[in-house]
Amino acid sequence: MKSISFKLAGAFFIFTLIIESVLFVTLYSSIVDTRINEEVQALQKRGNSHRDVLEKHFDQRTIEHVALMETEAETNVIITDKNRRVLAQSVPGDIKEHLHVEQKNIPRAGIALSNHLNTSKYICTISPIMKGEKTSGYVFMFLETSSIQALVQSITERFIISFGLTGIFTLIAIFLFSRFLTKPIIKLKKTTENIINGRNDISLDMKRTDELGELAASIENLSSGLNRLQKERNDFLSGVAHELRTPITYIKGYADISMRNGLDEKSRNKYLSIIKEETDNLARLVDDVFLLTKMKQPSFTIRKEPVHLHTFIAKEVQKSQIAYSEKRISLSFYAPKDLYASLDEKRFSQVITNLLNNARHYAEPDTKVAVTALKSKGNIIITVADEGCGIPEEERGLIFERFYRIDKSRSRQTGGTGMGLAIVKEIVEHHGGTITVKGRYPKGSEFVITLPAKDK
Repeated sequence: MKSISFKLAGAFFIFTLIIESVLFVTLYSSIVDTRINEEVQALQKRGNSHRDVLEKHFDQRTIEHVALMETEAETNVIITDKNRRVLAQSVPGDIKEHLHVEQKNIPRAGIALSNHLNTSKYICTISPIMKGEKTSGYVFMFLETSSIQALVQSITERFIISFGLTGIFTLIAIFLFSRFLTKPIIKLKKTTENIINGRNDISLDMKRTDELGELAASIENLSSGLNRLQKERNDFLSGVAHELRTPITYIKGYADISMRNGLDEKSRNKYLSIIKEETDNLARLVDDVFLLTKMKQPSFTIRKEPVHLHTFIAKEVQKSQIAYSEKRISLSFYAPKDLYASLDEKRFSQVITNLLNNARHYAEPDTKVAVTALKSKGNIIITVADEGCGIPEEERGLIFERFYRIDKSRSRQTGGTGMGLAIVKEIVEHHGGTITVKGRYPKGSEFVITLPAKDK
């Protein structure tokens, strides 16, 4: 199985099973050893109790009385003299296998001679009977290992049952936990597959504040970005196709007319002039598309240097004067003589030219267009203001998009490629500035460029 929840559950279970096994074995060994030691200590204590009695009265009557006391107990006793000859024992039979075990320097507190459950029939302890500094005899206590083995077996069975139940509950808990943990991961995986397959309108709706929540938010942002890019690409291709269709249609149509037999020279030249005009429009559109695409690349750079704004704007205004005069529009400018800005002069010339062409196109005859440059609050503010028809407020945020036109007719007479303001925005932003547009009272528009100041 390739399920991540299965793999995660398996890994967790194996890891947990190893830990639980170590803990269970350690606990089991500890409990068993403790119980055996308790039995041995209890046997030793019982033997020491008999020894204390015999040290006070080490005679045959007392010896037989001690042996008689053990006849009804689970334990057995053998009392010997100092040479380990049996003086009395609680039960008949041969349980003397430990009487002659060599053990020197037995302390008065006694010792356990054997507590090996698997190799001995009995657990045996010895307590010396002392008279002063001399040993008078020994008290041997015996406990059959079968009783302890039964206790150990009971403990073992309980541990096996506990371990099995713990393993089952652990497996269930880990499986549920892994499912809970991997569910959002699987959801994220399916979402990324949908994105790969072209579905970008997704919503994960994951209310989490951890790393998975951050990942989900990033994927949603990625999806939104891809959706936006796809829409922009489609709009761009649609815009390019539309803009190309118009000049191509005119070129093809007038070329067909120009090739007709019997067409007079004047008409032919007129049609050829239209073909040239449309060819120029087509070339300008291709150049604009190429430039805008180039500016979108990370490798695109501009070369800024200090530019004297008064001289720069005067030159741009002078280039447009003839076109403005033909439409009877007054064009003026103002810029302080000591004002400089850090610009790529060639690129920024495109900005001013586009804005002046745009103002001329929409301004009415006998109106004014003014270009100003000022320094304000550490920024250079350049404005191009006209008294044209103005831009509706709801469209001011859209006019910098590629191929966007306020005039939706897109006729030949409308002019332009719909790329000018998009190019202006890109160039201004590459200079670290911003461009906005606002309305004027009573009518007209004002484009405002804000650039970082650059002193001479």
